[in-house]
Amino acid sequence: MPRFTRMLEESYRARGHQVEVWSPQAKVYALLAKGRLSKWAGYIDQYILFPMWVRKQLKKKPANTLYVFCDQALGPWVPLVKNKSHVVHVHDLLALRSALGDIPENPTQWSGRVYQRYIRQGFKQAKHFISISKKTRDDLHYFGEVTPVTSEVVYNGLNYPYAPMLQSDAIAVLKSANLPIKPEGMLLHLGGSQWYKNLAGVIRLYIEYAKSETKPLPLWCISPTPNAKVQALLKELPTQGQVLFFQGIDNQALQAAYSIARVFIFPSLAEGFGWPIIEAQASGCLVLTTEAAPMNEIGGPSASYIPLLKSTDSPDAWALKGSNTLKLILNMPEMQRVALIEKGLAHVAQFNSDDAIEGYLKAYQHALSYINTTQTLHNDTLTSRKAR
Repeated sequence: MPRFTRMLEESYRARGHQVEVWSPQAKVYALLAKGRLSKWAGYIDQYILFPMWVRKQLKKKPANTLYVFCDQALGPWVPLVKNKSHVVHVHDLLALRSALGDIPENPTQWSGRVYQRYIRQGFKQAKHFISISKKTRDDLHYFGEVTPVTSEVVYNGLNYPYAPMLQSDAIAVLKSANLPIKPEGMLLHLGGSQWYKNLAGVIRLYIEYAKSETKPLPLWCISPTPNAKVQALLKELPTQGQVLFFQGIDNQALQAAYSIARVFIFPSLAEGFGWPIIEAQASGCLVLTTEAAPMNEIGGPSASYIPLLKSTDSPDAWALKGSNTLKLILNMPEMQRVALIEKGLAHVAQFNSDDAIEGYLKAYQHALSYINTTQTLHNDTLTSRKAR
């Protein structure tokens, strides 16, 4: 969120708008940061001192000020400006869905359930929302229980100029980053350690693929060091297979990895958006992802899909089906492969940062015009009453 906030701040200042960023300051926390009361000190800063400060600032601001919440998790502060022009950016509702018991793969403790309901109680008082995908908007309406005046979808724009690299250039970049690349390429996965990234599923799928090949491509996982569950799965890897884990890869090396990878494997269980899908497509890499929103929404017609791995499914049967799809992609005729890559490049053109910024601006203008219209109607009603 800090990076998203900076992007909005820099973009709108560059367009001549006045922008201020408000966030809680670590005042009490700074005094107790190393003690057992540090957590409670942070709560005082966020939920007592910050709202007091905001109320003072609101009295100084002109009526045409727009208040933008960079994430729905800032819901506790929405009531402070619910009667002023405001917009809430919505990135994903996974934490709320987990707290409501909708995601059995990610159970939430009672304190987390209480906190998510507290957040929802705040942001559901907002009137204007911008979601990063149709799936996120659907979740907002259903799980967030909102009754919006406006609820727009504006896709994220790529925040790095990903594009296909020549194989020779990609190999040079990867070698300079001390990555063990070979001309035949590799399979690629990128993701964090979160449950929904389905790293265990990626490994299972690769194991099934490697079992059926005498010389399988290696799998690169740009992700944190695997946990115990994944480490146990890796012991089932056939000797001819190879799984490598890398961290600290910069954007240029990632672009090179996308460009030379034969297939990008991204079978997420859930996402708010799915950045790596369009990063890979923009770099000319074929994508294998999940046949579920928003992955299929973001991947579009150029990606290949496998079923969502549900908690009731057999992981091995799912992995076998996924490996079969992977082999179809790897073995497709070169002409078909090139056509699919070209389709992907055309598809990702819609995920443009400038278009996203302009889309946000339109939604902001709707929010400003709504409060102005409402105020005019209110004044007209008062005038009418006085005339009587």
